[in-house]
Amino acid sequence: MTVFTLSQIYIYPVKSLAGIPVSRWPVTETGLQYDRKWMLVDQFGQFLSQRRLPKMALIKTALKEDELVLTAPGMASLSLPLNPVDGEVISSRIWHDQCDARTVSAEADGWLSHFLNTECRLVYQPDHEIRRVDPAYGRPGDRVSFADGFPFLIASENSLAALNQAMGLNLSMTRFRPNLVIADCASYAEDSWREISIGSIGFRLTKPCSRCAVPAIDPETAETGKEPLLTLNRLRKWNNKVYFGQNALHDQCGLLAIGNSVQIKQSGAPQPPLNQTA
Repeated sequence: MTVFTLSQIYIYPVKSLAGIPVSRWPVTETGLQYDRKWMLVDQFGQFLSQRRLPKMALIKTALKEDELVLTAPGMASLSLPLNPVDGEVISSRIWHDQCDARTVSAEADGWLSHFLNTECRLVYQPDHEIRRVDPAYGRPGDRVSFADGFPFLIASENSLAALNQAMGLNLSMTRFRPNLVIADCASYAEDSWREISIGSIGFRLTKPCSRCAVPAIDPETAETGKEPLLTLNRLRKWNNKVYFGQNALHDQCGLLAIGNSVQIKQSGAPQPPLNQTA
């Protein structure tokens, strides 16, 4: 059986803000603990992301004991409870999903609205709130937080290496906002994986990840360029969308750690059905 290695783990406490690299992390029913537990919404409850507000990339997140800490250029840091227990219940919308969320505080709303120069609110997903994965791809018990649609995004180091070689650049994996990065496999090998295990946790890779404008935003400057979308459009386009990485669902809770072995349990035809050579 072919075995690879888990080389990077990222969590993104607030949807579309900067993520946090970790060396080991618990997996809960909705994915990595605290991953996309918070998000920003506009006055209509519609989620906000870098697609609309690239400056969100400049807001850094950190977890310290029982606090979520936000920092941004020119702003005093903002500390929030890591496990909030109250707040106003509002209806929020993530793509086609309507779900209840709770507000965090007027202070958080003001801090974010000031930095982004856009009226917005910070909301969180209570532990008892259940948002189910699209039944076309998941099982009845599959749950997700405020991620776009799936608990995990998986990509491989060599897929990025192949893409960087094709571009003649050295873009960081953080552009693609994966949760789990796999080392030692061939470029785009993940396209053909259907079921894998990482450590003691099983994963189903059910849908390739179509990419929006976010990977073209420099996470350090919030400036938008042409790459990697230009090259993805040339090499990784199918049905008028471009693809990088695989969405995944998990079968157990547990603990993931860098260095965990990755075993391929089941493979299939590449998804999307592209030439694997970059």
